[in-house]
Amino acid sequence: MHIPFDNSYAKLPPQMFTAQLPTPVEAPKLIAANAELAAILGIDPADVTGPEAAQVFAGNHIPNGAAPLAQVYAGHQFGNWNPRLGDGRAVLLGEVIGTDGVRRDIQLKGSGPTPYSRSGDGRAWLGPVMREYLVSEAMHAMGVPTTRALAAVTTGEDVYREERLPGAVIARVAQSHIRVGTFQFFASRGDLAALHALTDHVIARHYPDANGPAELLDMVIARYAKLIAKWMGLGFIHGVMNTDNVSIAGETIDYGPCAFIDDFHPDSVFSAIDQYGRYAYANQPGIGAWNMAQFATALIPLMPDRDQAIADFTAAVHRMPALFEAEWLAVFGAKLGLANPREDDRKLITDLLDLMAKDGADFTNTFASLDTDTARDQFLNRDAFDAWAEHWSLRKSDSAAAIMTQANPQIIPRNHRIEEVIVAGKTGDMAPFHALLAAVTDPYASLTEATAPFARAPSKNEQVTRTFCGT
Repeated sequence: MHIPFDNSYAKLPPQMFTAQLPTPVEAPKLIAANAELAAILGIDPADVTGPEAAQVFAGNHIPNGAAPLAQVYAGHQFGNWNPRLGDGRAVLLGEVIGTDGVRRDIQLKGSGPTPYSRSGDGRAWLGPVMREYLVSEAMHAMGVPTTRALAAVTTGEDVYREERLPGAVIARVAQSHIRVGTFQFFASRGDLAALHALTDHVIARHYPDANGPAELLDMVIARYAKLIAKWMGLGFIHGVMNTDNVSIAGETIDYGPCAFIDDFHPDSVFSAIDQYGRYAYANQPGIGAWNMAQFATALIPLMPDRDQAIADFTAAVHRMPALFEAEWLAVFGAKLGLANPREDDRKLITDLLDLMAKDGADFTNTFASLDTDTARDQFLNRDAFDAWAEHWSLRKSDSAAAIMTQANPQIIPRNHRIEEVIVAGKTGDMAPFHALLAAVTDPYASLTEATAPFARAPSKNEQVTRTFCGT
């Protein structure tokens, strides 16, 4: 398989990574491959399903030009500082400049232990690999900046997570895998040379219009505010917004205990490790600002006047809530078919969300059906919804139907459907995975007899209330 590598991270100071080969596996077998993404990366689409594909995506065969490495970083995990983390189960094969001119990483996740594994086996089991493939490709189809899935393979080996489970590897693609925690690692160690090199690299790679760290901070904050607003508009909960899981490129990264809300409750938490609701749905904007404060702190050592930098960077972080609120209004305004949302539309939106929360209305199906007579069926208090709808009818645009069609997906990767796929996959049955993948990557299409079951909300006994990290 020819991959047109053009590596740049591997040329940075050596303390930023460890050269690391993937650990070969016994009998890799291809589960899925993304021919469309391969073409964007400049890879022959036929190669990603060819006879060599499983060996490459499992890490058994290293393509010419690759520079395999594991990145080091630090991070705040649920608010607690961890000074040394890193790619514990992932190896960056290298970078390519795509046919669209964008530089991207190709990383193998689940490819074996690294110096940052912290006594782990460096492997992944099939369930989290399927989840990340499905959710990341669905997010891309819904217009959310995200890592993407290039391929997934089973390894022919078992891993042990309280039980024997089938092993798997996912090849994922990102504009980069540089995180807030990458900056924190070098700032915390006082390694200004590495911090300068990293900052220059990120500016050149992601923010070429930024003139120094202050403008870089402003631009990252703006992207992150927009990203979280998109999450909120889909009822998406990342589940583990640690600073080591915050992409500097402004992409959604590290799909672990993520979930989409079914019955809408703003305080929803799915992650089994988020015992206190730090990363609940409604808390995500505030946590986003907290994470940007940590990024700002990591940049301060680069500034010539520390006191002035603290004042300027604090002001920059304090601007984030207003940026988020503007993005939130645009996202939810479109979901209501408002061509030019105004500040006074905020009450119309929040009134609907309050009704949904009170009655436990299904988040996705409520918005998907707003322009039909079935929307009121989502509510217990239908008189209250009818009263709201009357106010809405006076405000929505003439082009509301067209706007809403593009803003409200019919199908998301619902938690119970993902669990069904994982259960089937453990027995070797991949048909449900491919059926769900086809549905969630065409989320705005009108429902058909074949796709309607994927839009159905879970029954009470199908509901998934806890999700787990992708280990």
